[in-house]
Amino acid sequence: MDWIEALLLGIIQGLTEFLPVSSSGHLEIVKALFGSDRVPSESLLFTVVLHAATALSTLVIFRKDVAQIFKGLFQFKNNEESQFSLKIIVSMIPAAIIGVLFDDAIEALFAGQILLVGAMLGITGLLLFLADRAKKTEKTVSYQSALIIGISQAIAILPGISRSGATISTSVLLGVDKDKAARFSFLMVVPLILGKMAKDILDGAFTSGQVDALALTIGFAAAFITGLFACTWMISLVKKSKLTYFSIYCFVVGAITIVIELL
Repeated sequence: MDWIEALLLGIIQGLTEFLPVSSSGHLEIVKALFGSDRVPSESLLFTVVLHAATALSTLVIFRKDVAQIFKGLFQFKNNEESQFSLKIIVSMIPAAIIGVLFDDAIEALFAGQILLVGAMLGITGLLLFLADRAKKTEKTVSYQSALIIGISQAIAILPGISRSGATISTSVLLGVDKDKAARFSFLMVVPLILGKMAKDILDGAFTSGQVDALALTIGFAAAFITGLFACTWMISLVKKSKLTYFSIYCFVVGAITIVIELL
């Protein structure tokens, strides 16, 4: 892997981790159009590094929230911070169950299922469209809504369903304040990213493939910087009800994908 590929992959990771366009769906489309052999194949170590970069960018953006959560947790009281942490844990349960019990079935969904990708992009577009038109409220995330949001995150494992788009839209449609919905969506994924990184490391991330230090550094920096931008921008878009643009994009790309596949 040269530094240009590392730069591009880092930028793509940083953007698609937060913007509601489904990185997995787009990767499947690229593979179908150009052939899987034309898609750069990064090592497991490089994947771990990119995930670490986007997790770090999330922690930087929400450093005050994270600091308050840890401060509240170490008080060992039933306070707002400890309750928020429990809601994060509740939201992780569905995705964790799906990931552990249906790993092989999930892998099968990423095998040229282009019609599925097109249809799921349409669903992502619909969710974003509806969320943009939801009424403004001041509600916070409850335990029940945390579980429902977690289910939407588990469903977002499907290629074409955007994780951020699904979780933010679900939160907003449940009546959660848009700013709180975006913050919960991004914070809830950090433990999952860290868990995925740990799994990749145990699977041999540091012994499979050869990626030089320059490529790792460039990829990390690109993912981190673009992640900071994308996360901040996405929060602003949600608050201003500007998700319709991404909704239209998902509709168009999904429709084109389905038409091309059927021809």
